[in-house]
Amino acid sequence: MKLSKSQVNHFKEKGYLAVDSFFESSEVMALQRDIKRLQDIRYLRNVTTDGDGQSTSTTAENLQLRPARFHSSLIRSLPFAPKVLEAITSLIGDQVILHGDQIFLKPARVGKGTNWHQDNAYFKIKRPTNGTAMWIAIHDATVENGTIRVLPYAFAETLAHQRDPYSDHHIRCAVDEAEAETVELNAGGVLFFCYGTPHATGDNPTGSDRAGLAYHFLNVEEIDDTFRAKKRTRREPQPLLTGPRASGKE
Repeated sequence: MKLSKSQVNHFKEKGYLAVDSFFESSEVMALQRDIKRLQDIRYLRNVTTDGDGQSTSTTAENLQLRPARFHSSLIRSLPFAPKVLEAITSLIGDQVILHGDQIFLKPARVGKGTNWHQDNAYFKIKRPTNGTAMWIAIHDATVENGTIRVLPYAFAETLAHQRDPYSDHHIRCAVDEAEAETVELNAGGVLFFCYGTPHATGDNPTGSDRAGLAYHFLNVEEIDDTFRAKKRTRREPQPLLTGPRASGKE
């Protein structure tokens, strides 16, 4: 999907961009069915704890699967869609890799949100604006079911993070929530945000599940020999999506 100049400027200035109706209804239905399949066969695991960072006896659930592309040809092929590549390259440059993917599912009534954090606290690339997440609303994402929130203009600041005791692996940071912006999206809408943008999701007390599918894309400028050695494995290959060395959808 070709983004307008004003959309690209919004991303570069505020650190995020919401695009409604990025995916068509038939595409959304296919994603919903595939993620429900993965949920039904229990591939998604609950990462929520009781506050000690280890136990899983809590009734709250924050279900995740990372990476998901090894279990779904649909999820594996989606980053190669021309409209995805067109949008991503307009935001972070002409040559990009797929950095990773993850399903987040907040079950009805017991869905637990994810605390504030910056993705770059995990990835630690030199220039956070050279990477972007693409967060896809698999179901309507609303205030009531804990849609994603972002902190605009904060992507250049490296915030202090600590272990989140309510998750078995997450980290969290403190932000001034008065400055936060809530992003509501219809199913099929997309939120792009750079690696430095603080973001969080809320609980889901409603009667319906709410899922998001997130991809991470990275400009190849951020890949050096050390990064490749650390991150590129046989289990989790990172295909080059564009440019002269692109993998050709393999």
